[in-house]
Amino acid sequence: MIKLIAIDLDGTLLTDDHEIPKENIEAIHAAVKKGVKIVISTGRPMSGVRPIFEKLQLSEKEFVIINNGSSTYETSRWQLIDYFNLTDKDVTSLYQLVEKETDIQLTIFDEDGYYFVLAENPLPVVTFDANIVFVKPTPITLEQLLERHKINFQGMYLAEPAVLDNFQKKYEAELSSRYSTVRSQNYIFETLPKGATKASALMKLIEELNISKEEVMAIGDGNNDIEMLEMAGISVAMGNAGEAVKKAAKYQTDSNNNNGLAKAINKYILK
Repeated sequence: MIKLIAIDLDGTLLTDDHEIPKENIEAIHAAVKKGVKIVISTGRPMSGVRPIFEKLQLSEKEFVIINNGSSTYETSRWQLIDYFNLTDKDVTSLYQLVEKETDIQLTIFDEDGYYFVLAENPLPVVTFDANIVFVKPTPITLEQLLERHKINFQGMYLAEPAVLDNFQKKYEAELSSRYSTVRSQNYIFETLPKGATKASALMKLIEELNISKEEVMAIGDGNNDIEMLEMAGISVAMGNAGEAVKKAAKYQTDSNNNNGLAKAINKYILK
C-alpha cells in the first residue's frame, strides 16, 4: 500500500505553461483523502515552490523537498526540518572556476530564498531562470555573500547550452568528486553538497515518518529525478521524460500536458 507520493514540479505536476491541471489537483486531493502523504520534490527554491504548493489547497501537514534535496520543509508552518549546505570554502571554490568568464555565471540560493548571481550583471539566461521561480537575481560579490553568514543550499552554473556543454566536459569529473552534480536543464549545471539529492532527502524524511521505500511512489521527468525513481517502490516516468529517466522507472504514464500525473495517481494509488 502506498503511503507517500513524491512529485516533481516542472514537467510533472506542471504543464509546459507552468500551470497545474485541475485533474492533477483533484487526484492529489483524492490521494490525501485516502491517507497518502504528499511530498513535492523539486530543484526549485522556496520562492518557486510555495506559490504553486498553495494552489493545491491542502489542509494537512505535508512536505516539500527543494533545491534538489538540499532542504526539506514541512508545510504547516513552512519550517526547515532538514538540510545540506555548501561551506564558504565550497562557494569560493565553485566561484573561482568561472571568476574570469563572461559567458557563464554561478548563482547561489540561500535560506532566505535569495537568488544571488556572483557577477555585476546577470546574463539573460540567469534572468530567464529567476523569472521562472518568481525572483529577481541579486548581483553580489563573493565577499558580500560570505559576509551574510547564511546557509547556502546549492550553486548553479548557468550559460547557453553550448557553453555549458564545454564547461561540463571540462569540469564535471572534478566537481562530481566533491559535490552532488546534475545537469537539470540544458542551461543549468547544478552543484550541491555531497550526498544531497532528491532521493537522499526523501530517504531521511520517510525514516522520520516510519514509511518504507516499498510504500513510496515517485514520479518525475528529469535527470534530477533518477535517484528518487530508483529508490521508490513504485516509480513512474512522465511521457515527456528523457530515455534515461524512463529507464530508471518501473512504469510510464502520459505527458505533463495530458494529465500524466493524475492518470498515474488514479492507476497506482486510487485503484
